[in-house]
Amino acid sequence: MKVSDFDFALPEENIALRPARPRDSARMLLVDGERLEDRGVRDLPALLSPADVLVFNDTKVIPAQLEGRRGEASVGATLHKRHDLRAWWAFVRNAKRVRVGDTITFGGGVEAVCEEKGSDGALLLRFGGEEPVELLLYRAGTMPLPPYIASKRTIDEADAADYQTMFAAKEGAVAAPTASLHFTPRLVAAIDAAGIKRETLTLHVGAGTFLPVKAEDTADHKMHAEWGRIDADTADRLNAARKRGGRIIAVGTTVLRLIETAAGEDGLICPFEGDTDIFITPGYRWKAVGGLMTNFHLPRSTLFMLVSALMGRDTMQRAYAHAIASGYRFYSYGDSSLLLPAG
Repeated sequence: MKVSDFDFALPEENIALRPARPRDSARMLLVDGERLEDRGVRDLPALLSPADVLVFNDTKVIPAQLEGRRGEASVGATLHKRHDLRAWWAFVRNAKRVRVGDTITFGGGVEAVCEEKGSDGALLLRFGGEEPVELLLYRAGTMPLPPYIASKRTIDEADAADYQTMFAAKEGAVAAPTASLHFTPRLVAAIDAAGIKRETLTLHVGAGTFLPVKAEDTADHKMHAEWGRIDADTADRLNAARKRGGRIIAVGTTVLRLIETAAGEDGLICPFEGDTDIFITPGYRWKAVGGLMTNFHLPRSTLFMLVSALMGRDTMQRAYAHAIASGYRFYSYGDSSLLLPAG
């Protein structure tokens, strides 16, 4: 399948640089089968059935963007996947100036040694000292905003709260599960009052989610792996909901990818802990997920391929054309969509 089949033109003015305030005031495009309808995030409880289950990602974003020096060279590092307790793989700006064995000095007296260079150009950085690496990052790092925001404005104090969901509990993500950024205690209370169940799982989102697809054919693209976990009790409740006729509505593509990874061909969701590099494109056979709430994604991205697999490429091209023409705000701080496939 050609990557160019998933291209579209997006005007710069449609890219959101700040979130809606309050969060749940964002717009939401309902795509129900082939039908499009302009709604708002606060309409979500009325658009679902009490039998449905909303599933959230409780990962917490860490300040994984670091600026430092290797000798006279300026080096920028974005951590993207934990290797062990003291080492992380990182995408590094000016990586050609760093050799295996070199020490990079970051702010706050934080240092890391380059132990290895990966085939994808990433570096394995091992942090010195005895303090937990997370504490070092809070001292030396900043929130790792996506490049389409960070390239247009300075990261500031507001982003520390704006780029974290209300469900954030387990540290380890280097990108937010942005579909959940729209939720507020008021919206959650309305969901509960409507009788819609809620569940959480954990997938630590990696910076690989922002990497462009460089291949011309989807078959030649390799996804970066991300660590996730679904415990046995959560899997049992999700399976019971489906058995009762309810739909599993994934809040975000991270939730969707983890559930589909954990599900068997019979649709049963199994407990899961480990890495997933699932790549979902049109033609994928869906196992367990019955709907998706998600923000608007980049042209030619793996995430636009995923939503095209769920709803059909033509439907999503039409939906995105409508969203652009109607002034919807795109990407991490942008508006939302609710995708409910027919049948």
